[in-house]
Amino acid sequence: MLVHGSDLTNQIIGLAMRVHTRLGPGLLENAYERCLCHEFESHVVPYARQVELPIQYNDLQISCGYRADIIVADQVILEIKSVDRLLPIQSQLLTYLRIGKHRIGLLINFNTISLKDGLRRCVL
Repeated sequence: MLVHGSDLTNQIIGLAMRVHTRLGPGLLENAYERCLCHEFESHVVPYARQVELPIQYNDLQISCGYRADIIVADQVILEIKSVDRLLPIQSQLLTYLRIGKHRIGLLINFNTISLKDGLRRCVL
């Protein structure tokens, strides 16, 4: 059953915590992304990986190479990281939300002892 809004973000966070518990910190972002997508498939949560986010400027659409790591249920943009610090990266997610015309985003940094310390929720 597909859920919406904060229920969906809670489900995403729960599945991300499952991945983090099994793998721990310190791996490459791609490993976490692929394992999280496997969890989405196992729980029948629709998603798309590496979604191009073109920029719309007036009537011009520009492909600049921006990609969302994962978009879940065409509602939530996920930015997956495995880094020491998140500060400048949160603005990247806000930009992706704006150009992708989505309202909710989750920044998930798997390079933490507790995944709770690596989660940021952004809402436009």
